[in-house]
Amino acid sequence: MKLFNERSAIVEYGKKLLVSQLTTGSGGNLSIINREENLVAIKPSGVDYTLMKPEDVVVVTPEGKIVEGDLTPSSELRFHLALLQARPEMNAVIHTHQVYATTIACMNWELPAVHYLVGFSGNKVPLAKYATFGTQELSENIVSAIGQYNACLMANHGIVTVGREIGAAFAVAEELELVARLYYQTKCIGEPAILSDEEMVIIGEKFKTYGQRK
Repeated sequence: MKLFNERSAIVEYGKKLLVSQLTTGSGGNLSIINREENLVAIKPSGVDYTLMKPEDVVVVTPEGKIVEGDLTPSSELRFHLALLQARPEMNAVIHTHQVYATTIACMNWELPAVHYLVGFSGNKVPLAKYATFGTQELSENIVSAIGQYNACLMANHGIVTVGREIGAAFAVAEELELVARLYYQTKCIGEPAILSDEEMVIIGEKFKTYGQRK
């Protein structure tokens, strides 16, 4: 089986999306590129995460040609491949409809630095303009909006995150859901205080040395 490790990771993290309440049913999608083999593993379209097996995960070329797998790849294959091409330092993409981030996206707002954990994305989470799912227009909007950020909101749709590996992309999605919830809740009370870009530069530097280092 090609890309067994990557396909297994997509199954594992698909279930983690459910457990963490970042998606429901078969919603959202995940992909991982193996740059040595120049192949991408991506979730199949419409398959429930609780039922998905490694062999169900589809393997495609960076151009989208199916190399292995009997199922149809995610309807969002186009923007997964575009992001992996545009961001060669990143090897995984996650897209979800997680409730609080999607709420902000449905307001057509960016997610500002209401909490320093927005630093998982950058100094904010930018917003990609709305386009119909699965289209070239949506792919272009996402690549344009995300730039060098690790995430962007998708207007009236959801959120997409990138990471050097799938665990990092998952962490971005999880932490930004907390930030989106805080932003929603503070907006319910009044106008939240937003951290400055200067402070977020400091946060970004501190994040580089956060956690355990080999």
